[in-house]
Amino acid sequence: MTSLRSASTARRRRAVAAVGAVGAGLLVLSACDKPTPISTITVGTSSVSSEASCYADGDGKELKTAELTECLKKDTAKDADIKSIKVDPDENVRFGVDPKIADEGWTILLNGNPLTDSSTKTYRTIPGSVFFNAQYGAQGDSTLVSIKEGENNVKGVWSFRLKKDS
Repeated sequence: MTSLRSASTARRRRAVAAVGAVGAGLLVLSACDKPTPISTITVGTSSVSSEASCYADGDGKELKTAELTECLKKDTAKDADIKSIKVDPDENVRFGVDPKIADEGWTILLNGNPLTDSSTKTYRTIPGSVFFNAQYGAQGDSTLVSIKEGENNVKGVWSFRLKKDS
């Protein structure tokens, strides 16, 4: 009789522990931020992907001009945690965005200035030499490239550092 009672008690304890673990897991997940859409840059066989450095999540939300300016300023800082990729100026740089970004329209910015017109495609290709050409506002062997979601109402910004590989 004692062994039946202890087995039943052990099962009950395991069930309570399992329910507690599931509840704790849900609590942890509810505290997490919803991930932003991803953008990717590919050069040759190398690629880097990133979530937005600034993002206005939700229907109808947008980044205000001051927020956008602050976001781009933060991304230009030397200590900014921005993904980087080496670019041979003779290679093409391929930009890919999540369909959610493409639906809103997106623009490629070079050092904060528009490099392309807005597009609703999920993929664009630009010659690597553009990113190191002073004519387009490039300076030195490193360039900040950003992807801006939204034509009139900006919803997000993704930034990457392109480093000249010659």
